[in-house]
Amino acid sequence: MDTIKMSEDINHHRRRFLGTAAMTIAAAQLVMTGSARAQPGSARPAVLPAIKPGTNTSFGPLKQIDAGVLNVGYAEAGPADGRVVILLHGWPYDIYSYVDVAPLLASAGYRVIIPYLRGYGTTRFLASETVRNGQQSVIAVDIIALMDALKIEKATIAGYDWGARTANIIAALWPERCKAMVSVSGYLIGSVAANKMPLPPKAELQWWYQYYFATERGRAGYEQYRHDFAKLIWQIASPKWDFDDATFDRSAAAFGNPDHVSIVIHNYRWRLGLAEGEPKYDELEKRLAEGPVITVPTITLEGDANGAPHPDPSSYAKKFSGKYANRIITGGIGHNLPQEAPHPFAEAVVEVDGY
Repeated sequence: MDTIKMSEDINHHRRRFLGTAAMTIAAAQLVMTGSARAQPGSARPAVLPAIKPGTNTSFGPLKQIDAGVLNVGYAEAGPADGRVVILLHGWPYDIYSYVDVAPLLASAGYRVIIPYLRGYGTTRFLASETVRNGQQSVIAVDIIALMDALKIEKATIAGYDWGARTANIIAALWPERCKAMVSVSGYLIGSVAANKMPLPPKAELQWWYQYYFATERGRAGYEQYRHDFAKLIWQIASPKWDFDDATFDRSAAAFGNPDHVSIVIHNYRWRLGLAEGEPKYDELEKRLAEGPVITVPTITLEGDANGAPHPDPSSYAKKFSGKYANRIITGGIGHNLPQEAPHPFAEAVVEVDGY
């Protein structure tokens, strides 16, 4: 799917042995491509413990902190003085996308921060009168505010779906705050003007829920059936991921947030120009509409069975001007890549941090 052409394709088939003979690590098979500036092989991935997806089912006690207009709920793992990694989830998912990634990174000495985005889990607005805004720039502003509240000057930022877009925006607008980035599905910064352009019918079909949410029937339907709706999206977006009910239900609890529906509906309506953003973010959106180039070191990832809409790499290859690599993660990996393939995701974080 997301494959960038280069002088040659590099197939990595690696097997490592860690500790005793009883502890065998079968490294995830990667198909790696990238531009000449990627310099494949120049940074060796850290040896991380083997892990079977779904091994972990919980974090430690969640934390809360006032940051900007929000009281943010977040999980934290690893040493308090470690290099910081911020992991951002998407829709309709939550922090449990990283329940296996977090201990891997913590074992490598990272301080791992996994926040609930606005409208999810235990994150709440501090004031009832605050606009329940879901436009792309405001979520990035939330994460910068969280970094400020936690006194984090700079971090490696990684994400998928809404989280990847948010990471892209921070890297583009505040590169001094982003040491490096892992972005599933590449470059996802958009604009209302670009989103008004029609797509071929087959591509439009993939965005069916966006048009459903544009109607009041859609809002009412999502409000009433958010659990079943989210499960359907999981099944479509990751057709080969055989998740169980317990795995889904852990994440589905986050959709009970009182602002969840408002944030989701505004996000998708704003994309189509059917809902207004807040004027105070107009300048940020103007800069994003120009499609800014990202200069920080980046690895982009894609699952070989991603059933959700995602761009072709040819549309974003030139959007990364720093050290860069793109990889396909094989084995039937869908849209929720960090939860479906935690080891390759964590490896990418450690590797890009070393660029």
